[in-house]
Amino acid sequence: MRKPASFYFFKRKPIVLKDRYEHWRGVADLSGLKAHERLRLEWMVFYYTMAKENATLTAQHFGISRKTFYKWFKRFKDSKYNVQSLANQSKAPCHKRKWEVTLIQEERIRRLRNRYPYYGKKKLKVIYEKEYCEEIPTWKIERVVRRYKLYPDQKKAEKAAKKRARARQKPKKRITQLVKEGRPCFLFQLDTIVIYWNNLKRYILTAVDHATKLGYARMYKNKSSRAATDFLYRLRYLAGQPIENLQTDNGSEFALEFERATTKLNIQRYFSRVKTPKDNPEIERFNQTLEYEWLYNSNLSLDPEELNPRLTEWLIEYNFNRPHQSLAYLTPVEYIEKQLAKIHSPVLPMWSASTFYLQDLADML
Repeated sequence: MRKPASFYFFKRKPIVLKDRYEHWRGVADLSGLKAHERLRLEWMVFYYTMAKENATLTAQHFGISRKTFYKWFKRFKDSKYNVQSLANQSKAPCHKRKWEVTLIQEERIRRLRNRYPYYGKKKLKVIYEKEYCEEIPTWKIERVVRRYKLYPDQKKAEKAAKKRARARQKPKKRITQLVKEGRPCFLFQLDTIVIYWNNLKRYILTAVDHATKLGYARMYKNKSSRAATDFLYRLRYLAGQPIENLQTDNGSEFALEFERATTKLNIQRYFSRVKTPKDNPEIERFNQTLEYEWLYNSNLSLDPEELNPRLTEWLIEYNFNRPHQSLAYLTPVEYIEKQLAKIHSPVLPMWSASTFYLQDLADML
């Protein structure tokens, strides 16, 4: 006998449909939305549930402006509640610039550049207008050079391009972002004096405190980051207290090991702007004083072991006895003692008979 069609041995489970908010969240999971994009979806869910379609409460709850909420709400609603409309969209312009250099101009520029590979765009512009009796802007010449990579040294150009790309990815903190305070050891400025003598080079690393004008200097045979790290540990030992901020230029000696040392000592770093000496006037003035009052006054020596002890003697004179106009004609040590920190032992000995290893200096600190 045939069983009725309505009979089933296994009962079918009823299909329970999710509400639209859970459906939105499920679609967001499948779409792979990022955290900040998922947060926009929570704005919409909160708007329709807890806030009861009140945009003001929603904006206050998530700490956003009403304008921002309405921007994304309109995009979400116009897309008929498509969750993917809450994702970031490209900010590229709809109508991009087109290549405005004609083929004739392009070929002429390439010929001139191959003929004069070391000429800049302004010189090529003059030659172009003389030869072809046609005016041409310099930006067209630059675009053709960049498009076909018409550089005299291709490897050097590629290296410079990579360096600029890395700089854009990790921008440096400039000294203009720091609010300078008049406390000892709040900000030390560092620089390097390069000495040329016949075929030899020597480097004097210098440092000065922004507030107290306390100065320190030491000569090295090379300009490596290890030498700058050695100088930093000695400066920290001289100061006798933590240094909060350091300002340097963009020199290679202030990278690699020096950067790791500043991280270890918990020192914030700031950089001077390129070709802007007014960013570090204290260290520029200290360098000038060191050069004209002592170094070029029959004290120059290319042997660091010979020069550093005599340099230390001058630094003691500079910090203990030389009046400073910017300090109301007090010495840096007097200024520290009387006006700021009331330090009992303001300056530790700067004399060093031999060069210590960095680890020995770290252990000493």
